[in-house]
Amino acid sequence: MDTREYELMDAAEEAMWWYRAMHARILALLPEQGRLLDAGCGTGGFLKRVRAARPALQLSGLEYFADAARRAGEKSGAEVLAGSINSLPYADASFDVVSSLDVMCHMAVDEPAALSEIHRVLTPGGMVVVNLPALPWLRSAHDIRVHTARRYTRASATAAFTQAGFTRIRARYWNTLLLPLMIIQRKILARDADAPSDVMHFKPWLDRTLFAVTEVERMLAAPGIPFSLGGSVIVTAHRP
Repeated sequence: MDTREYELMDAAEEAMWWYRAMHARILALLPEQGRLLDAGCGTGGFLKRVRAARPALQLSGLEYFADAARRAGEKSGAEVLAGSINSLPYADASFDVVSSLDVMCHMAVDEPAALSEIHRVLTPGGMVVVNLPALPWLRSAHDIRVHTARRYTRASATAAFTQAGFTRIRARYWNTLLLPLMIIQRKILARDADAPSDVMHFKPWLDRTLFAVTEVERMLAAPGIPFSLGGSVIVTAHRP
């Protein structure tokens, strides 16, 4: 991403409704202990939340840009290296869990290479959990700003993980209730190619409202009811 987008992320990721909602969903899927790598950890907001919620997990992070990696280490207290998800600087079977949030979609990521590397550094039976932007037709100026090259469907995400040799793959949409607002924002209000990304500070009342909607959706999904569409897709998969 551009340096400016990292600055926006660093300033917004602890309070902005989007990050809180995404992190809550990923946290709910993590084990209580083991070794976790956040591959493409940005400026460390998710690692900081994992540190607070799962204190027994041993945390590591990897981020392509050295300044962001430094900031992530300072923010989270985890060991964060600068490097590429396309060639992870870790030994085979180093981690029990790998998380990667809105990274596989990036234009600098070689998807097959990255998935192969995640497969390699996981222990047998280890889990990967990723968040991905969904629905190719939703591509917009936001994707240009944050260098998103691919948006996924459940089918395309499942196919990518299957081809990489993962098993027990589950892909599910989320951010469904707010999808109509996303369409209005991405396709009407900010449709110009030079429009800014959606990462910003929201008015407190609006931020609280948007987050509350995501929490309602999370409660609706708790019984296992799948949504047929959503602005994002979460994938969990295991190394055999």
